[in-house]
Amino acid sequence: MRVLLSGYDSRGGVEPLVALAVRLRARGADVRVGAPPDEEFARRLAGVGVEMVPIGQAVRPLVTGAKPPTAKGLPERAAELIAAQFAAGADGCDAVVATGLVPAVAAARSVAELRGIPYLYATFQQLTLPTPHHPPRLTHAGRSLPPETDHRALWKLEARNIDALFKTSLDTQRAAHGLAPVDSVLGYVLSDRPLLATDPVLDPWQETTDLDVVQTGAWIVPDDRPLSADLEAFLRKGEPPVYAGFGSMPMRASQDAARVAVEAIRALGRRAVVAQGWAGLGHSDERDDCFVVGEVNHQALFGRCAAVVHHGGAGTTTTAARSGTPQVVVPQNGDQPYWAGRVAELGIGAAHDGPAPAVESLSAALETALAAQARAAAVAATIRTDGADLAAKLVLDEIATR
Repeated sequence: MRVLLSGYDSRGGVEPLVALAVRLRARGADVRVGAPPDEEFARRLAGVGVEMVPIGQAVRPLVTGAKPPTAKGLPERAAELIAAQFAAGADGCDAVVATGLVPAVAAARSVAELRGIPYLYATFQQLTLPTPHHPPRLTHAGRSLPPETDHRALWKLEARNIDALFKTSLDTQRAAHGLAPVDSVLGYVLSDRPLLATDPVLDPWQETTDLDVVQTGAWIVPDDRPLSADLEAFLRKGEPPVYAGFGSMPMRASQDAARVAVEAIRALGRRAVVAQGWAGLGHSDERDDCFVVGEVNHQALFGRCAAVVHHGGAGTTTTAARSGTPQVVVPQNGDQPYWAGRVAELGIGAAHDGPAPAVESLSAALETALAAQARAAAVAATIRTDGADLAAKLVLDEIATR
């Protein structure tokens, strides 16, 4: 059996597909992953021996370029992405699992429909799933947003906004391949039984009659890559440092963000490890209490840190929680304020108020987090590690049933 995992997304959306690919292969399936043609994604997949199918434009240059994408050009970019997903196809595949940006996922399901093979939708945060228990993060489609408070009404509005942005492009490509128009892009993407690939302790799903959701647990692949010799030497040289990194977030005032983080950490008498990330963070003074890293194994590093300061991506939040290390979330956009709130509610760290920390505000949040060590360690013991394997079984069962 061959399975296509499709995920047009940043690193946080591609990494879980690596985990699922590894578990599917362990169960005897052949796997390929459709992802943006960023060099780091290709390198990561090659490292676990999984074939990559390039889809669309590389994401990192779009996010970090001098002129980042704006909402104004979204329909045109979506049309290009839909066409690229159709062109990638699913030749020889027995199922498609898709996640990431809505237009790419809708096109991936269309490809599965065209080939007559099973399709499963996966999400790495529940805010994309319609439920009366929370509102959507409304997509603006050139309309005034009403002062509506009923969650179901807001989800209907969200479905209309998504149709306004993507439906014409999707239906045009579908028609070119002999497929009928979809009734609703959002409904088509979600399917009847979406997979919620998050940990039930970190991200508890409340059952609803609106949707039959299967929460698998987070998709995590064990990472045995060693830390560099220089980083190992730094870690052994003194007390556990505080990690600060913001993943794929551009953090456009990047050097100032690094300065603020290091000064806030130093204010508490701690050493720092600063991750460059997509923002290219760094630190230029010559003091020996700060170490700058590029690509690094978070699973190996976080457990050796006193605290983790990060942007609040689902994967980083989960990895920090599994390590038992308290965390400070400085949310930038998207689902990150949600994860910041969950960290604070669980008592395993602190949520910084706003995306632009000052030395004083970050130092205060870090002090709160450092006091949560015992609680962070207790919650770490409850985090599931079998999510990817459960999802792999569900995918293969779906193929067998069909």
